Amino acid sequence: MKGRSLVLAAVVAASLTTSGGTRAQDGGADGARRASVVARIGDGAKTREITVGELEDRLAAMPSFQRAIYGATPDAVRRAFLNDVLVRGALLDLAAGAPGVTNPAIDHALDRARSNATLRALRAAAPPASEIPTTEVQAYYDENRARYDAPERIQVWRILCSTRADAESVLAAAVATPTPKQFVELAREHSKDKATYLRGGNLGFLTADGVSNEPGLQVDPAIVRAAQAVRDGEFVSAPVVEGAYFAVVWRRGTIAASQHSVKQVGAQIRDGLSKLRVKKDADDLVARLRAAAVHDEHADLLDLVDVAPLPAAAPAPSR
Repeated sequence: MKGRSLVLAAVVAASLTTSGGTRAQDGGADGARRASVVARIGDGAKTREITVGELEDRLAAMPSFQRAIYGATPDAVRRAFLNDVLVRGALLDLAAGAPGVTNPAIDHALDRARSNATLRALRAAAPPASEIPTTEVQAYYDENRARYDAPERIQVWRILCSTRADAESVLAAAVATPTPKQFVELAREHSKDKATYLRGGNLGFLTADGVSNEPGLQVDPAIVRAAQAVRDGEFVSAPVVEGAYFAVVWRRGTIAASQHSVKQVGAQIRDGLSKLRVKKDADDLVARLRAAAVHDEHADLLDLVDVAPLPAAAPAPSR
């Protein structure tokens, strides 16, 4: 190792040729003997010393069958363990602190620690949520009223048939065996709505105007009005006309209307606004640092990075 000296001290003869096993036999009473230096690695403040006591203790903790791999005699075991384990480990530890030697895992952990510390500093510097004025809370409440003032929603499963006769036949089969499994099978076999038939005709939770909580899904409000006439778990007694089709409707559940005043959710809104402020501060800081520090970025080289394909998504469970 350039720039560093490795000095192996003279092996203390009495220490390495003592008869008997590799375990310390004097219980640590012979302090001078155990403090004798077997090997000295490096120099200056980074000098690493290996003593007789350290060698004995490390060997004593090792099972006898494992010690056997280092030699057939106690002396061979002592010498091999010193050179192959203790000295080798000390040299690698010494090299880890040398200039230009890095460990990607440690570097990543340090980067994450510094990043998290910066975020904690931003949070600590931000004013408390209690200082956010009532006017700002009210403005957020008004802009997001749907979150706090939601109408009743009904979960509906529906099979869309091309004729009334077909719908009546499907309804009779569903009523005879009112289970999700049966309804899913009927939907897959008969429903003309190819957007929902694979999931049993599950339309999600519908508002009175037919808007579903499922993204991009909306149905004829007549379906909702028909479902409102029965209780949870019941079928609408006759097919419902839906455009040029006839629908078999099963009301599966209800989410009651919820209304929360700004006073009730004020603390929640303040907390959310406080977190948004911290996020904005962090985003602004990252933008400034990116402008100042990021350079020579070659996005086209990302095409050379091989990424294993993602596993296939599991089919959505029937609801």
